[in-house]
Amino acid sequence: MKKLFRFAAAGAAALCCVPLVSHGSASFAPRRRLAVPRLLLWAWERPEDLRFIDPEQVGVAFLAATIHLGATAIDLERRMQPLRVASQTKLIAVIRIEAAGDAHLDRQQVQKSLSYLVELGTLPQVVAIQVDFDATVSERVFYRQLLVELRQQLPSDTPISITALASWCIGDPWIADLPIDEAVPMLFRMGVGQREVRSWIGSDRDFPTAVCRDSLGISTDETWKWLPGGRRVYAFSPKPWDRRSLDALNWEIQAWH
Repeated sequence: MKKLFRFAAAGAAALCCVPLVSHGSASFAPRRRLAVPRLLLWAWERPEDLRFIDPEQVGVAFLAATIHLGATAIDLERRMQPLRVASQTKLIAVIRIEAAGDAHLDRQQVQKSLSYLVELGTLPQVVAIQVDFDATVSERVFYRQLLVELRQQLPSDTPISITALASWCIGDPWIADLPIDEAVPMLFRMGVGQREVRSWIGSDRDFPTAVCRDSLGISTDETWKWLPGGRRVYAFSPKPWDRRSLDALNWEIQAWH
């Protein structure tokens, strides 16, 4: 199974690319509300049968595809494993972006990636897009431009969510003015900095970056004794979801309060 997320900060690669947009160069409408339940299960690249969930209480954020950016090539790896859900289930299409060290991250790669994102947003039952890209400092100009143009091309009522390294929500708030409606703080597989993040949250402090305060990202194999309440919870399970693992997750969330 592919690695789900890379949470430790990666070393910045030496990339030769022309800046695509300056920081803070655009203004955007107020954030859109995600019309999904307060609990969402991440369904990664493996067979998942989630027809047992109550669509009124639980939604699904599923890996729809992975975009691979190379030196010149751009490859789209679509989901290959079956995902079974009830017709009433609200879905969020998750698109993973992986950039090789020699990726140009130029205008052509922005446009091609953008076309894939817009297409995947039209999949059945999809009500929002979630982009999963652990952008290094040298990749942020590319990422910002991609999100700016994605906001311009998606239907105005389609929310954009991104996954966010915990550091982006605490000490490195470069995402604060991105044209997104939600940034999900990833509170698992954090690697370097995990102790600091747990200490921060354990001392009853909230994320300084406002766009990070609506949701949380957790894993069923890394428990928390307490997390802020009233937030949308995205949960990953190392094993396929079933009723037992969903019940255990609900018990853990209730224990936070």
